[in-house]
Amino acid sequence: MSAEAQTAATAVPRRGFAMMLMIVSSVIISFGGLVVRNIEFADAWQINFYRSLALMVAVFVILYVQCRSRTLSELRGIGYAGVWAGAILALAGITFMQALHNTTVANTMFTLSTIPFITAGLAWLFLKERLSTVTIVAMVTTALGVVIMVLDNAGASSSSFGNVMALITAVSFSAFAVIVRANRHVNMLPALLMSALFVGLVAFVASIDRLQITMHDLALCLFWGGFMAGVGNGMFIIASRHLVAAELTLFMLLEFALSPLWVWMFVGETPTKWALVGGSIVISSVAIRALVELQGTSRPIKRGRPSPG
Repeated sequence: MSAEAQTAATAVPRRGFAMMLMIVSSVIISFGGLVVRNIEFADAWQINFYRSLALMVAVFVILYVQCRSRTLSELRGIGYAGVWAGAILALAGITFMQALHNTTVANTMFTLSTIPFITAGLAWLFLKERLSTVTIVAMVTTALGVVIMVLDNAGASSSSFGNVMALITAVSFSAFAVIVRANRHVNMLPALLMSALFVGLVAFVASIDRLQITMHDLALCLFWGGFMAGVGNGMFIIASRHLVAAELTLFMLLEFALSPLWVWMFVGETPTKWALVGGSIVISSVAIRALVELQGTSRPIKRGRPSPG
């Protein structure tokens, strides 16, 4: 068998395996909102503290399995760019938790689904990447969807705060993605470890006098950080090596769509009519743009990006 034939024979199984990993990863991470709704007493800072501890352990294990003897050198190799990336991703993690505590899971996740467009805009601004016509149109319609959701809760200060926190999460995560793009030669997985460290330190200071939580809440925090976020993001990173960006975006829509579904099914949290309208506009824009991109690209990207969840 020729080299070309062997490559073709292995490409399909790898892509199929990668798609399966993306589905499993998106489904696992989508339960984050449900976990928060089932935590009984712990507040956002306490959750962030214990979740970040578990995430640090999980990411270090993944990094060690991937790099073995090069683990320490990979940690040092991220440089200032990696530290900044970790700090920005930490901001995304902190505001994400504030969003979940102050607005519905649906509003939070629908807002986060704007990440591909915010990333495209920041990449155009700072990396001079070209914006296609379909991306520009999708960005406008997505902005409309977000405005609808924000205005729907304009009279409720708590919900409005949560929507703003969700938007800051999306912008911060997009900024992280742009830093990763600008440093493609650097393994940015350790930046996820740095992010968990930063979140843990900030959460520790914010809740230093009330770190004690129930075993029930502790178990959920550790499960979320160690398994759901750690393993889920690890699967995402592996899958990203064999799929194109548009495919990754489509699979990520599973997380954004399923998260509100779980809390509706199991805890009865129902989004408002206008939140559903705005969210539908956002998710439809993301899906259409990704499908259009799939028509014109088939080159796999080399590095994935973790979910804020």
